Amino acid sequence: MALVFTLDPELTPRLRAGIIDLWTDVSNAGGAVGFVAPVSTERVRPTAEKQFAGVADGPDRLLIAREADTGELAACLFFEDQRFELMTHWQLLKRVMVHPRFQGSGYGAELLAEAERIARGWGLSGLKLTLRGGRGLETFYGRSGYKEVGRVPGAIRVAPGEEYDDVLMWLDLR
Repeated sequence: MALVFTLDPELTPRLRAGIIDLWTDVSNAGGAVGFVAPVSTERVRPTAEKQFAGVADGPDRLLIAREADTGELAACLFFEDQRFELMTHWQLLKRVMVHPRFQGSGYGAELLAEAERIARGWGLSGLKLTLRGGRGLETFYGRSGYKEVGRVPGAIRVAPGEEYDDVLMWLDLR
């Protein structure tokens, strides 16, 4: 199966609902995208709407991936501008999500490769992302060229007594 990528799609009500459903499904499958399972679409919606506002009002960008054969929303991520003049040469990747049904298919690597291609086209010097440590994500992003450049121990508390490191990863595009 192949993916079809769209940068800055129109944020129609249907696409917003699709991304919220994707976000909810990823969260409920244990994905580290800002929530702890179980979570409902009603719980995800306010956070998603804030993320959408950054795209609709600028300067953030949205990349979606649909399956070529079915048109089904399979993955997405947000490019977040740092809104600071001295940091315009790089962007932050947020909410990197692949639907659980497609995890293990290589779609995550394809999504990251497309994000890198776009960032290089924009002339960016790098891409940064943060992740919840202890879940194997460092290895996943490392295979796409990201290097760990920082770690805050125990910064993410998902439940009393259950804390994870906040890990900073960087892809140098220079």
